[in-house]
Amino acid sequence: MEFSKEELVEAKRQIDSTLHKLRETIKTFESKENPERYKSQITLAKRRVEAFNIANYLIEKEIAK
Repeated sequence: MEFSKEELVEAKRQIDSTLHKLRETIKTFESKENPERYKSQITLAKRRVEAFNIANYLIEKEIAK
């Protein structure tokens, strides 16, 4: 599947925005009085961060071509 450079740049911008929100969510959950209670939400958010980091890497690699 082929994407234009503009589409890739916009996708990266959206991913960066989502990553920022996810990282803030993790900080919020971890700073709660009882973070153990939010363990599954924290784990899910961290896994999503990793997935988006991979997507960002691949997009950057494609843009650099």
